[in-house]
Amino acid sequence: MSETKQQSHYMPFGAELREDGLVRFQLWAPAAQRVEVYLNVPATGSERLPSLSEAILLPMEAKPGGWFSIITELACVGSLYYFRIDEDVLVPDPASRFQPGDVHGPSEVVDPAAWAWRNPGWCGRPWEEAIIYELHVGCFTREGNFAAAMDKLDYLVELGITAIELMPVADFPGSRNWGYDGAYPFAPDNQYGRPDDLKALIDAAHGRGLMVYLDVVYNHFGPEGNYLMHYAPQFFSDRHETPWGAGINYDGNDSEPVRQFFIHNALFWLEEYHLDGLRLDAVHTMTDDSTPDILTDLAQRIRSHFGGSRHIHLILENDHNAAHFLPRDRDARPQFYNAQWNDDFHHVLHLLLTGESTGYYIDYTHEPVQLLGRCLTEGFAYQGEPSAYRGERRRGEPSSHLPASAFVSFLQNHDQVGNRAFGERIASLASPEQLRAATVLLRLAPSTPLLFMGEEWGCIQPFTFFCDFGPELAKSVITGRQQEFARFAQFSAPESRECIPNPMAPETFNRSVLDWAACDLKEHTHWLELNRELNAVRQQELIPRLDKMAGHQKPFLKLGDRTLAASWVLGDGSELFLIANLDSQGIAGIKWPPGKILYATHNALTGKHGDVELPPWSVVWLLKAGGTSA
Repeated sequence: MSETKQQSHYMPFGAELREDGLVRFQLWAPAAQRVEVYLNVPATGSERLPSLSEAILLPMEAKPGGWFSIITELACVGSLYYFRIDEDVLVPDPASRFQPGDVHGPSEVVDPAAWAWRNPGWCGRPWEEAIIYELHVGCFTREGNFAAAMDKLDYLVELGITAIELMPVADFPGSRNWGYDGAYPFAPDNQYGRPDDLKALIDAAHGRGLMVYLDVVYNHFGPEGNYLMHYAPQFFSDRHETPWGAGINYDGNDSEPVRQFFIHNALFWLEEYHLDGLRLDAVHTMTDDSTPDILTDLAQRIRSHFGGSRHIHLILENDHNAAHFLPRDRDARPQFYNAQWNDDFHHVLHLLLTGESTGYYIDYTHEPVQLLGRCLTEGFAYQGEPSAYRGERRRGEPSSHLPASAFVSFLQNHDQVGNRAFGERIASLASPEQLRAATVLLRLAPSTPLLFMGEEWGCIQPFTFFCDFGPELAKSVITGRQQEFARFAQFSAPESRECIPNPMAPETFNRSVLDWAACDLKEHTHWLELNRELNAVRQQELIPRLDKMAGHQKPFLKLGDRTLAASWVLGDGSELFLIANLDSQGIAGIKWPPGKILYATHNALTGKHGDVELPPWSVVWLLKAGGTSA
């Protein structure tokens, strides 16, 4: 694979710096009668945001379909601007490439070609090579910015990570946020750095062989800083609702510019920032009754745009377990999306580790080992069965035909930690023996593994929900967070909910920032060594064998109430075996499969044929190389 990478992505939205030095401003404002560019031109090298009294007003030409446009020599790189709607309200550019003064401030004209890429020939890595590390830029380091994250890249390489997944960086209100309240999806948040700082991080990662994915949000806009209702209410649906309010209009009247806005956003990040992939957040809330639906349309456009020139990886979070978005072609290549986050795997394994059975864990209380085996060998636990948590609504689609690489598995991620009332990590909830068994089980399974920042050293710091909205939203956010847990028995009394961390408080955020000094403490170094060892085994023994691995694998075997065995035929014909005892009691009479031991949690386990006794919380992986098993 090779290509000459584009330095910028052309789109019909926003401010575009043309080759002749002029700037084109364009806005879709179908509800407006008149639009002007409210332009500020700062002095060269000035850090000052000019006052509005220094502004130049430039009337934009109205064009068919609700578009307004102007090309001008009065703007340049660094110019700050608003759009003025109907001689009244000033609004930032919804396609702004940078918001130096946050969500209510002016947008900035950016030169996308200013960054000189040091690794322009990078074309990515195959999906099967992904060992993903999810991180929040603001909490990953004490400095909380792109530059400080770059200083940790060598550490991640030594850990054996091959892909970084950034939680959303699109401009959000205030100084701290998970990122899912973004108002400007094309603009990296100024708390983390400027656009070129993010490009520097991605460039440096590529120079070390690391892929970089970005979490993007196409199901809603954040509640603060979004001015679209003033001039383009057609962005929102009057038929579809989401947990955050009106749904995005992907299928109603005037929906085509809306669809193109988000499709261009995906292409923008992949092309202009050289990202290796995107993770689409909560796509089950993106209701679209048209054909093709937005998810299919977006994936097809991306695949067509890049062809075979680069490895582009597209990942879904989808509570519907919609396997039809994950098909492979005859060469085992993803037609639309590479994989989906497999919440089923997390939920059932979490239940086995902790015994928790409230909330969505109620769906996994009956025969949890049966459901875990199904996740390991077929992908989803729920493939059309009724879900008690969802009022007996059927959930999911058949997935056994898909390869293991169509699923991303994890012990924790930002949601599964941060959506808990106190943000406890799994290392605070499970014993060391349980956690070791679960880690070994996850990391050497053929599905794609994901770690959440700090997991590699057994971090016990909480990661809680935090935000920094203005005063008009603050009270409702705090109340809403408390009410979210009112249905749980331990928070049924109002006074019990008062102890839930205040998401608006700076200390809630500060407690979530990783303490890297803990990584070197004795109680954590052995976890770091374990994770490095497992990643090395995966890279050396499994990854070279995963390409073209098929679905329709053999059924697993249930060996006891909490014990199972499974096997997979890998892409090169080798066979991978698993025996796992996830019980506090040992189990005897286990027949040992053929093959060499890749990893075992207990040194006493040998590879001798015949009956073997498995200690409590033990996991063994074996590999029989070459030819398929009879």
